[in-house]
Amino acid sequence: MAERWIGTARRECTDRLLIYGETHLRQVLAEYQRHYNNHRPHRSRDRRPPPPAGVSAPDDLDQPHLERHEVLDGLINQYQQAA
Repeated sequence: MAERWIGTARRECTDRLLIYGETHLRQVLAEYQRHYNNHRPHRSRDRRPPPPAGVSAPDDLDQPHLERHEVLDGLINQYQQAA
């Protein structure tokens, strides 16, 4: 399991950034870990991201309203439905 996370973190994050030192690496990995655990889809969830805490399903599914949030200075984009 750890090998899978390390491989994913390398492919999606550290292989695409220039890391300046240990402190920078720790900051990048902490932010990526938050993204990985809270927003990224997983196979165990049928490729769906985890449900947001305290958010109910939208009433009008025909008109989705999305918000984009940049992670790691735009390396990763997270999308969620706006209220």
